[in-house]
Amino acid sequence: MDIFSKIAAGEIPSYKCAENEQFYAFLDINPLKEGHTLVIPRREVDYIFDMGDEELAQFQLFAKRVAKALKQAFPCRKVAQVVLGLEVPHAHIHLIPMDSEQDVDFRREKLKLSGDEMKAIADKILKAFQEAES
Repeated sequence: MDIFSKIAAGEIPSYKCAENEQFYAFLDINPLKEGHTLVIPRREVDYIFDMGDEELAQFQLFAKRVAKALKQAFPCRKVAQVVLGLEVPHAHIHLIPMDSEQDVDFRREKLKLSGDEMKAIADKILKAFQEAES
């Protein structure tokens, strides 16, 4: 079981932003901006394009709902979607509130946020996600 699967299963703590039976969204621990969220399938799959068509479509639709909640919680021009990363062999989408293209430059210094700040950010996104779902 990889680290993202352990996070989705609750074996490793995370700052949950959204979830359903198939997918899980949580804050990136090295965020580029407040609200930088990772969206993952609960099923272990390394490469996003190894997902079946239906699963990939559902993954994108879930990410879209998370992005809408993120934009509501952290008003911005757009929410960037980035598929990037080789460190963890588990498909994931980065969702990042964006006001300029510099906001999604992964070479930039990452934010240093406290646990309390991360929890408040995640709670704000989760609340917006849950309100949109009801």
